[in-house]
Amino acid sequence: MAERKSGGRKLAGMAAVAVLAMALGGCALKGGQNVSLVEGKTLFIKNCAQCHTLARANAKGLVGPDLDDAFLESLQVGEGRSVIEGEVESQVEYPSTAGRMPKLPLSTRQAADIASYVAYAAARPGQDSGLLASVGSSKVGPPAVEKDGKLTISANPSGQLLYTVKAATATAGPVTISMVNMSGVDHNLAIQQGTSANGSALAATPITASGTHSITLNLKPGTYTFFCQVPGHRAAGMSGTLTVK
Repeated sequence: MAERKSGGRKLAGMAAVAVLAMALGGCALKGGQNVSLVEGKTLFIKNCAQCHTLARANAKGLVGPDLDDAFLESLQVGEGRSVIEGEVESQVEYPSTAGRMPKLPLSTRQAADIASYVAYAAARPGQDSGLLASVGSSKVGPPAVEKDGKLTISANPSGQLLYTVKAATATAGPVTISMVNMSGVDHNLAIQQGTSANGSALAATPITASGTHSITLNLKPGTYTFFCQVPGHRAAGMSGTLTVK
């Protein structure tokens, strides 16, 4: 009996150590999903989505490679996802000085989390579920409405290349439009008359990674477009329609 108790204590101790090791290694499950994947997606959206396309992260950046396309080819020739994870982690930590990818202010653990998520998500059919689906939601709210000559349009706070609305309405006359950016990603808000992608801006807030900036215009009745002037952001979907009556 004593030997059984001793063995039981040993097994319990080993299980406790295993659980602790998983937690310290960033692999503990959170709501049934790997913490590294959840953190990795969060970090990817904030630091990488403005440049890269990755469907499961709703990322539509056009500056860097499309990660779904790039890694689909790798997977088709037999490269495993663990190899992809290593490649991404190395690129995040040690970007090529000859390329356009900057050195990101990330820890080794954060680089590993990003790599973990990219390796999981790249070229994988379907959509994220559970906690992963809630990270970086691309849902937009109801149209923003001008009140007393003031209109507020915010950037998506999670870093997605979106505003929190795709439409806004205002009354003709002087209107002050404020753009709130809490994402930590460079954005601004420009206004042009009409909907042509080649139209020139009537006014624009400064490009910044945070804060609230405003512009004031005397708007006539008609249709206008609000959009971000950072290269690639408008094309990725960071724009909307302002209707003035």
